Amino acid sequence: QVQLVESGGGLVQAGGSLRLSCASSTRTLSGLDMGWYRQAPGKGREFVEAISWTGGSTAYADSVKGRFTISRDSAKRTVYLQMNSLKVEDKAIYYCGAKVGSYGGWSPTTGYNYWGPGTQVTVSS
Repeated sequence: QVQLVESGGGLVQAGGSLRLSCASSTRTLSGLDMGWYRQAPGKGREFVEAISWTGGSTAYADSVKGRFTISRDSAKRTVYLQMNSLKVEDKAIYYCGAKVGSYGGWSPTTGYNYWGPGTQVTVSS
């Protein structure tokens, strides 16, 4: 069982930065593909960024290209989402997801079956 907890959300002005963390209290993140998703008020959950279980591949949504960066620290059992140049439209609840990785290929936007409770990010103008 994988239990995930996000942290690092908060209120920031447009143009500012935040770093979100996703940690597991039950096991290491080794062998797990990790992804960040977000859900804005009145909208569905959307993919933000992902990193493969090897750490060798990343994928991101066009809306965050050049502004957000995902990374993982296996020793700390943590995945990070560094968010720079935040915009008002980035306001959402951000969720961390995990799934077992595979040698057979990587689908960065689908198949996550473990989720954290989310952390709120609010960006003011």
